[in-house]
Amino acid sequence: MKHNLINKALQIIFVFVISSCSSMDSLKFWQSDEVDIDEPKKLENFTDNLSIDVNWKISFNGDNALGNFIPSYSGNNIFFADTSGNISSIDSYTGEVNWEIETVLLASGISSGFGILVVGDVDGNVIARDQDNGSLLWTTNVKGEVLSTTAIDTKLVIVKTGSGELIALDRNSGEIKWSYRSKLPTLTIRGSSSPVIVDNQVYASFDNGRLGVFELDTGFPIWDGAISYMSGTSELENLVDSDSSPLIDGGFIYSSNYQGNLNIFDTAQKRSVWQYESSSFYTPLLIKGLLVTVEDNSNIRSFSLKNLNESWVSEEYLNRGLSNLISQNSYIVVGDFEGYIHIIDPLNGKTVGREKISRNAIKTITGRSNTFYVVDEEFNLFSLSI
Repeated sequence: MKHNLINKALQIIFVFVISSCSSMDSLKFWQSDEVDIDEPKKLENFTDNLSIDVNWKISFNGDNALGNFIPSYSGNNIFFADTSGNISSIDSYTGEVNWEIETVLLASGISSGFGILVVGDVDGNVIARDQDNGSLLWTTNVKGEVLSTTAIDTKLVIVKTGSGELIALDRNSGEIKWSYRSKLPTLTIRGSSSPVIVDNQVYASFDNGRLGVFELDTGFPIWDGAISYMSGTSELENLVDSDSSPLIDGGFIYSSNYQGNLNIFDTAQKRSVWQYESSSFYTPLLIKGLLVTVEDNSNIRSFSLKNLNESWVSEEYLNRGLSNLISQNSYIVVGDFEGYIHIIDPLNGKTVGREKISRNAIKTITGRSNTFYVVDEEFNLFSLSI
């Protein structure tokens, strides 16, 4: 009798356990309660106030994993190059190809200015071509892979190599005029920031976490400053690579780096005047009185330029592999790893428009007039408008 009572009691307990599985799930006696902190956040619903129109699309060849192949512009023309060596001149309105040529394998995208186009190949050659027809003008080997676009002036072409060397080439002949070599850290991220020319000075950020300012004609170092300092105990913790170009505006230089800082330098004082601990791969954006940055985890953070207090933070796109930010028609535009383009109101950080344009990750976005151009991971070039 006692044995039967025990069996019945066990049966009741068993039924209770089975029927209560859903409530016991929350206790997680047998499951891990660990959350994948790297899992991309699912897209949230939003009020769709803006539409995104695809004007045209052209497909190119190669792998754009680094995202360092971006279009360049001159007049009504867009110039674009891919890793396979295809260089094209495209009508920006219609998407029709004006001319195209096949060259050698390329390591970086195209730059245009003062009648020439400049690319870098995988063997360290800097190659200049005519904008009108693509004919070869000159080739110079700089003994280092050029992974970023160049800066072009009336007299000089400024190149930054993956080994941290800044080199000035004669625009007409390709002759090396001056060079500067930074101290390269032991560990870096593959990629390189592009130099910037403003008022006869060259601005460049380096993989050691420093910003340098140079005299354009001579390469003489005018001053330099730390975007951030190495403070870790291992090489990985001291990785403060800067793959974003400095932004110069209104007497200030805005810069950022990986595992480092968002930093503002005063050009008159030649020093840093404000910094905020932030890790980013991209150049910050100035829009509607705000300084906006997309961090390496794809959170978007903004600061008021009046007092540099934090304005808003969006965690809506956490771990979604966001591209760089641009300003277009007074809105923020950004792409993600699933091929979505998002339009964000800069006043509050809220999403006001969205369109999936590709099955591939969006790597870079550039704006020109009322149109913006998107390049995805498989070298599809899109012309879009809001």
